[in-house]
Amino acid sequence: MIVQSLKDISLTSDLNFDVVVVGSGPGGSLSGLKAAQQGKKVAILEMGRPLQTKDFVLDEATAYKNLYQEAAGRTSLDGAITILQGRALGGGSTINWTSSFRTPELTLKYWQKYFGLKDLSMEKLLPFFKEAESLIGVKDGEITPNRNNDLLAEGLSKIGAKHGLIKRNVRGCQNLGYCGLGCPVGAKQSALVTSLPMANKLGAEIFCDAVAERFIWKNSRVEALEVSVRGLQNQKYIFKAKTFICAAGAIGSPALLLRSKVADPYETLGKRTFIHPTTISGAIFKEKVEAYYGAPQTVYSDHFLPTKLEEEAAGFKLEVPPIHPLLLATSLPIFGKDHYELMKNLPYIQATIALQRDGFHPESQGGRVILKNGRPFLDYKFTPYMEKAFRQSLLVMGEAQLAAGAYEVMPIHRQGLRVKSLGALLKHVNELSMKALELKVVSAHVMGGCAMGARPQESVTDPSGRFHHLENLVIRDGSLFPTGIGTNPMLSIMGLVGQLSS
Repeated sequence: MIVQSLKDISLTSDLNFDVVVVGSGPGGSLSGLKAAQQGKKVAILEMGRPLQTKDFVLDEATAYKNLYQEAAGRTSLDGAITILQGRALGGGSTINWTSSFRTPELTLKYWQKYFGLKDLSMEKLLPFFKEAESLIGVKDGEITPNRNNDLLAEGLSKIGAKHGLIKRNVRGCQNLGYCGLGCPVGAKQSALVTSLPMANKLGAEIFCDAVAERFIWKNSRVEALEVSVRGLQNQKYIFKAKTFICAAGAIGSPALLLRSKVADPYETLGKRTFIHPTTISGAIFKEKVEAYYGAPQTVYSDHFLPTKLEEEAAGFKLEVPPIHPLLLATSLPIFGKDHYELMKNLPYIQATIALQRDGFHPESQGGRVILKNGRPFLDYKFTPYMEKAFRQSLLVMGEAQLAAGAYEVMPIHRQGLRVKSLGALLKHVNELSMKALELKVVSAHVMGGCAMGARPQESVTDPSGRFHHLENLVIRDGSLFPTGIGTNPMLSIMGLVGQLSS
């Protein structure tokens, strides 16, 4: 695959295309491939460095700096939520943990009912899910779950909760366990090894180190895109095209439109941004878990997602994260001797995460992307409705870990203590505050902010993903989702983009 750094391109180069795509993640790369297959002259712009499989090393400090937004240090505006987002060729698909789920049917029905998205049924999306699954190698797991995942399954079984195995987008997986650092053997079938090289082979040009600053527009059309070189904001390039595709992610896409000062008469742009706010429960076992080895995610449970979407408390999906030293160290809201003592137990630690499904309740309106000196931030507030689910999730996760044989369980919280019994866990969690900056909350799934819908008064794009007020600007990433979806979003993005691009 031929990839160019924008800093190596002459300012006098011809940068006229049929289609310019901002972002190379699951949505942008697939959009670029579809356009190239139609014989169009395509440019795909990526903010990250021109790194490919051969460049990946199993070193956290290097990978976070090279492959993540803000070196994996991005947070919400108040600092309460850690937000992991890709800044790399292939976007989030390059650094995710390979979990591949279709959009839940309950979510699609909710979108049809409340947002007028009549074409987003499972029946109509199914061919595009299958097409995406074929492209990126999604299949039932061929890898035996590691102990971290096994313990989740064992604990859930003992408390009577259903669970299942996760389908993964891999071919020839070596079970290294470092998926979040970029797959060094190319087994993960990310956009980096599927859509992007396929589009490139058909003539699409790929530019890295390219920061999309603003759309230049007049009347009802975008005329050009102003782009700078990462780290050299004073060096401007002008990309022209007949069609512009914005796929910069659910913080990046709203931010680009906000910087462009596009029309926003109903003030919907950047609002209803969702993150699947995620809580963590740690556990120490007497046996070695070694959660830094093996496929990161192979077991999940939707048992605690409610059957209806209008419940008094939000439902949550259970999974496990890999536990690498730097990831663990920076996730613990404790310090000094307590931090040191816990880190010494690294081989014996198991962790479970609960991904809250947001966006389906009056008290779950998501956050808002705002700009400060042109830099995007997500302002996302907790509500009592959400806090109730946070507490429930910590209780459920801790109970399952104790049932699986954990010696100690610790809710990841600023005042979290290590407890050894279910009674002690119940008492402790029920006494903890679920407020921001007290409870540790993370997210790796940012969605919304450019929501699609039938009514301009409550959406940013129409049901085709076209921006309401500019006829040649379309959105093609997870920012289109009008709510969170309740599961890992990569396949949902690809299925939706496949349908919209057909």
